[in-house]
Amino acid sequence: MSHHFDNPNAGDDPRLNVNDFYLFSGGAGRTVMAMTVNPDAGLSAPESLREEGLYAFRFDLDGDNVEEVTFKFRFGELRHAAVDEHIHVQSYEIRRATGQDAVQGAAGEPIASGNTGEIVEGSGGVRAFVGLAPDLFAGDGVALNRFKGAFYERDQFVPASFQNRQNLFENRNVTAIVLELPTAMIGKGKVRSWATTSLYGHAPEAQVCRWGWPLFTHIFLLPDIKLSEAFNRGVPSDDFASFGSHIVNLLTRMTTLANSAGDPATYANRLVATLLPSVLPYELDTPAGFDLAGVNGRGLGDDVMDVILTQMTNTAISDGVAPNGRRIRAGFPYFGAPYSNQEQASMKPAVARKATGAPGASAP
Repeated sequence: MSHHFDNPNAGDDPRLNVNDFYLFSGGAGRTVMAMTVNPDAGLSAPESLREEGLYAFRFDLDGDNVEEVTFKFRFGELRHAAVDEHIHVQSYEIRRATGQDAVQGAAGEPIASGNTGEIVEGSGGVRAFVGLAPDLFAGDGVALNRFKGAFYERDQFVPASFQNRQNLFENRNVTAIVLELPTAMIGKGKVRSWATTSLYGHAPEAQVCRWGWPLFTHIFLLPDIKLSEAFNRGVPSDDFASFGSHIVNLLTRMTTLANSAGDPATYANRLVATLLPSVLPYELDTPAGFDLAGVNGRGLGDDVMDVILTQMTNTAISDGVAPNGRRIRAGFPYFGAPYSNQEQASMKPAVARKATGAPGASAP
């Protein structure tokens, strides 16, 4: 959950809260994209998807920071599964959109449809899975809050904050939306991608959440909730104008306190050129990796927290925790089995759960 409850609308309905976004190769000529929603699903959040929600993977193919190809998921009403009335499922449809349809709206060519909890086979080699999954993001959230508190409240650089060495997200679940398809359905070469959720129904489309660079809002924008909300509502093409000066100032201040850059302002401007616009770059059909050597998509096991902390401070910092590789599958849908009720027996909700109007989604 590198992004969780980072704006009021996502907090009101965690089904629209994009937690993480992954992009990697699924084998020769195939690409996998995945987003997770519902932070702490089953405990703090429901497992279902918003019926009036539009869940989208967006791809800029020509470097103009505007999407040319978008893959959209829309979900039906929650209903009891035929095999077990205690299990809820939803039907869904996936569309591929190009041109103006890629930028807004729900239009597009249908490429697959099915039900949550099942592996869905679509036309032309499309595969999809939507369902409960283990949270593969790892981070010491307690230590991060201490580190940020020292910086924002006391103007101090305190790397010793990262001594807790506990993964706040261990044994917690999310809802995963996974799509694998022939790379040719996206394009070729280098792409820039991001994931969004929007409300789309009786009113004009309203974007609720956006995910591009891991931890972007939590590290570079919060605690300014207005900036975080503007990011989630915005588009990549506006990122430099909206957030550039803020992040330059933050990085200049941080590296000055850390005494980690000969010219803090130069370092800040150079890093901002990498961070903005907040999109995930990826050379299609190549091995993915989000690490200090470079960013090329993101694999499920990449330890992004250490990378972002090191970028922010220009100092080697590790929070001492990493994604649980035992919960990653080698093949589709790549996410392993979710944590069971037995494994979560001692777990408490990370946050108070809010009612969403969906069966099984009311506050305890």
